[in-house]
Amino acid sequence: MQPGETAQEADTANAATFSAFEDKAIRLGFIRKVYGILSVQLLVTFSFVIVPSVSDVVKDFVKANHWMIITAAVLGFATLITLACCEYHRTFPINLICLGIFTLTQSFLLMNVGAYINKPEVLMWAVIITFVICLALTVFAFQTKFDFTIFNGILFVFLVVLVVMGIILLIVGRNRIFHLIYASLGAFIFSAYLVIDTQMIVGGSHKYQYSPEDYIFAAINLYLDIINLFLMILRILQFSKS
Repeated sequence: MQPGETAQEADTANAATFSAFEDKAIRLGFIRKVYGILSVQLLVTFSFVIVPSVSDVVKDFVKANHWMIITAAVLGFATLITLACCEYHRTFPINLICLGIFTLTQSFLLMNVGAYINKPEVLMWAVIITFVICLALTVFAFQTKFDFTIFNGILFVFLVVLVVMGIILLIVGRNRIFHLIYASLGAFIFSAYLVIDTQMIVGGSHKYQYSPEDYIFAAINLYLDIINLFLMILRILQFSKS
């Protein structure tokens, strides 16, 4: 609801938005826009991830400048809050600027992950497995008639459990079995979120869906699902190899 706008006017505006979204051309344009943005994000991010494994100079630079990790994390969180809470994700060109900053900061954070992977083949397999899983789940989400968006609340509970487990891991240290359980649960949760967010983009008869103006927010949600899934798969492969 905008300042000075009544609840009835807001409901009317939302109804008009989703009514327009029922138009096939608008929906297809929205889907193309989201996946176009997502493709650029993933291309940039995984390029950053791979660089340390092929360049010792970059690897040493990343390891020697830990302050940049904190800076990137704070800046990424700030841009995400700006987009999500201030509704700038619908304001051009602020939305694209914030999206670019957010993608670069997350890419740098993942480059730090790549810098500490001693076996490049593990990183390569994590990328390949993530790609195959995401492709399969996306096709499944597009084709299935079952509405997974209704499980959003339950999945949030699982996400809270995952966060608590992550805190416990900081205490118990490198317990291999616990790490594998944590990573497996995380892979399941973010795979489920990928299906739900995909169905929210596809729209149609699903209970929850994005509006046509939420293409930036939709792309970020898919991006975070894929990146977190990649990190969980990478963790599984690492501890399976150890």
